[in-house]
Amino acid sequence: MSAAPAAALAVLLGFGAAWELAGTRGEEVAEAVRGAASTLSGGRVRSLAGAAFRLGVPGRLERAGVAGRVPAVAVLVAKVAAAAWGAMLGFVAAPAVPGRMAVLVVVALPAAGFVAPDALLERAARRRRARLVAAMPDALDLLAVGAATGTAPMRVLGEIARGTSGPLAVELAAAVAEIECGASQAAALAGLRDRVPGAELGALAAALERSRRYGSPLAEQLHAQAHTLRGDARRRIEERAARAAPKIQLVVALVLVPSVLLMILAALIAHTDALLAGFAV
Repeated sequence: MSAAPAAALAVLLGFGAAWELAGTRGEEVAEAVRGAASTLSGGRVRSLAGAAFRLGVPGRLERAGVAGRVPAVAVLVAKVAAAAWGAMLGFVAAPAVPGRMAVLVVVALPAAGFVAPDALLERAARRRRARLVAAMPDALDLLAVGAATGTAPMRVLGEIARGTSGPLAVELAAAVAEIECGASQAAALAGLRDRVPGAELGALAAALERSRRYGSPLAEQLHAQAHTLRGDARRRIEERAARAAPKIQLVVALVLVPSVLLMILAALIAHTDALLAGFAV
């Protein structure tokens, strides 16, 4: 048996043994894991939940909007499993890689597997934030209309959260719920900024706080913010359209033009006899 299949078989047998051990002596395995985590971290991490917190997993879950559905420990387990799978692939692929690159493959694949769940969460967070920002101009206009009629801003935000859907409605509902449970408006807005970092919600929170403290007109500020956000969205669309033009030209140059030339060449080859007969005459 060659080295690569032997390494793969050894890793698979190790996984099988660990699975069987965890099933029959789960409490002892969990205690051993906690002890190993405490030893490796110098006593700072004593459980899987602590390790997840040290790695920033809860914050990523909050930004991705799945904190209530996906436990942080599950993400940590997924990171370890992906790293183990990467290690197995590294041992399998290393013999086929020339020279010292084999060491790089063995190290890089487990590292890539370990950070893969974090990358997926960050991607989900970026998409969620994009949906949230896209919904903000309409929400700001509704809030401005409510503020112009004399309604309390947080009451308007609660009505917006109940009447709409999406990540913005979820975050506004959480902020309103914190205020209803006794938190101050400043603390609720600070929590909102922490959950959704960015200038958009920061500007909204600053406008609400200025209006509460100094009595500054809120409706004009909100309309101005909504206008700015729509302008930013329009510029982003124009930039994507500008970047798409060279890509379309590249597709035309590398795909469409060669395909048309191949069709012409095929037609010429198919009628070669007729063309040669015409020349012979």
